Amino acid sequence: MNTDIRLRVQETLDELLSEHLIPFALTAQKVNPDGPGTFVVPFYDSRIHSFRFSWTNCGLSFKEIIRTAVLARVKDMDSPPGNRLA
Repeated sequence: MNTDIRLRVQETLDELLSEHLIPFALTAQKVNPDGPGTFVVPFYDSRIHSFRFSWTNCGLSFKEIIRTAVLARVKDMDSPPGNRLA
């Protein structure tokens, strides 16, 4: 199951890059469970180390959940120090 999730995350990351919504390519090496319905996707990248998403019945598609989490994390990169979330 985690392989399927990782592939779906990577597909979404690739789409975000092709749409120029993220500034550089990211590779989802794995997807780690982090509590009920919550996952962490680590990257081997010094600019973004990981992002976290919650996959519960919130009315959004899986792709929308990933897009929202990644875009929020990338936006956080541009925040002044002290205002960053993670």
